[in-house]
Amino acid sequence: MPIITLTTDFGLKDHFAGAVKGAIYSEMPEVTVVDISHNVSPFHITEAAYIIENAYRNFPKGTIHIIGIDSERNPENKHIAVKLDGHYFVCANNGIMSMITRSIMPEELVEINIHDRIKTNFTELDVFVQVACHIARGGKLGVIGKPIQEIKAITGIMPVISSEQKQIIGNVIYVDNYGNVITNITRRLFEDVGKGRSFIIQAKRAHFKKIHQHYSDAINFEIEKSKREEDGKKIALFNSSGYLELAIYKSNPSTVGSASTLFGLDYRDTVSINFE
Repeated sequence: MPIITLTTDFGLKDHFAGAVKGAIYSEMPEVTVVDISHNVSPFHITEAAYIIENAYRNFPKGTIHIIGIDSERNPENKHIAVKLDGHYFVCANNGIMSMITRSIMPEELVEINIHDRIKTNFTELDVFVQVACHIARGGKLGVIGKPIQEIKAITGIMPVISSEQKQIIGNVIYVDNYGNVITNITRRLFEDVGKGRSFIIQAKRAHFKKIHQHYSDAINFEIEKSKREEDGKKIALFNSSGYLELAIYKSNPSTVGSASTLFGLDYRDTVSINFE
């Protein structure tokens, strides 16, 4: 049974997400539709790219992923369908796919060209649903698009390494629901550059000299619970996606605060690692 996922910035208040799901089921009642997220910040391409990069690989091969972020078609924002890593992606060519394609080459890439058959301006409802259902039926990408060679890249998502290999300068690319701050510095990059050297992570007023394996590693469980210092405990770790994350133990942005609020960090802010 085909699976189609949805990742959008529609939110849950309006009719958009429901309308897209209804259109898919009208085309293919037997399909399974899965919501990855509809709470991407409006038009936030990097945030959407991080979410889809870390969600898609948990689905079976052959899954079709509709990504509805900044998808209105114009001369600088064409629509594409991509076959990559055994999955299909239907989205705008606005950089969303570049976080995945920097490490995995597309198997097939087309610019969608069925717009002359579409009568409204609701891209996800009309164009993307039609393309996704075409693929789900076993249709070829060449029928709905013309081959292209390149995907537009997001600028500023790659860390910078100093010429002396003594510093990695990265940026915040995502803030999660807990207020944890995710950077574009990967474990692999950290290990390749650091080579086991001691280091200090600097992020505005926060500093870290150790990277933990788990959130709870920051807590000394040998101390009686009533005497532990847990609230506001800051943590640096590589998260389950392999990115450097700065966090507060059991944070809550709406009550006790979070890494984002307490450290004063937001999207694109600088996070550096200095090696000794």
